[in-house]
Amino acid sequence: MISRTLASLACVAALAGMAACSTSPTRQQVGIGTGAVLGGVVGNSVTGGGALGTIGGAAVGGVIGNEVTKPHK
Repeated sequence: MISRTLASLACVAALAGMAACSTSPTRQQVGIGTGAVLGGVVGNSVTGGGALGTIGGAAVGGVIGNEVTKPHK
C-alpha cells in the first residue's frame, strides 16, 4: 500500500515538474504526461507494486499518449 502511494506521489510530482517547464504545454505534451502517469499507475497495480511494472507501464503509456495526440497532417 505504501509503495502505491509513493508511486502515485512520484507521478504527480513528475507531471507537476513537466508543467512547470513551459508556460503553455502543447496538446501532445499533455497527452504524453497523462499517458505516462496512467500507465505507471496501471503497471504498478498489475505487478503488485513492482518498480519494473511501474516504469514499463509509464513508458508504454507515454508512447500511447504521444500517438493518440499526434497532430494530423
